[in-house]
Amino acid sequence: MSATTSLPLAVADAVWAEIKSAGRASDEHLSILETLFGKNMLRACKIVDERGVRRVTGAPSGRSLFLVMGESKRKEEYLCFPEHLCTCYSFFYDIVGRGEQLCCKHQLAARLAEAVGEHQEMEVTDEELAHMLAKL
Repeated sequence: MSATTSLPLAVADAVWAEIKSAGRASDEHLSILETLFGKNMLRACKIVDERGVRRVTGAPSGRSLFLVMGESKRKEEYLCFPEHLCTCYSFFYDIVGRGEQLCCKHQLAARLAEAVGEHQEMEVTDEELAHMLAKL
């Protein structure tokens, strides 16, 4: 990871920690995140406002991932590990391929929803979770 990407991500991690500790995102927090992530942060807020984030937890392991709604009319859901991966096209094209973004709106929505407790919970068996992951 280069210095040009590690500093913004370190700042973002500190802001996420503050939001999680407070249980809410202040205007200042959102302003910082918008500066770091641009339009993706605004889109992430919209997804969270529309209750488009679900955390899927496997039992009995407790392992989890997020399902995040897309904005298209098809209302696709993307598998998302907020700090590492999203199955959306933008993740592979803009982040992995061209390196133009630090993360996609779905990753941001999952992190924001988790930090403020605005996600739906869904429990599945570990076997069902494994089947979801096998589709990656």
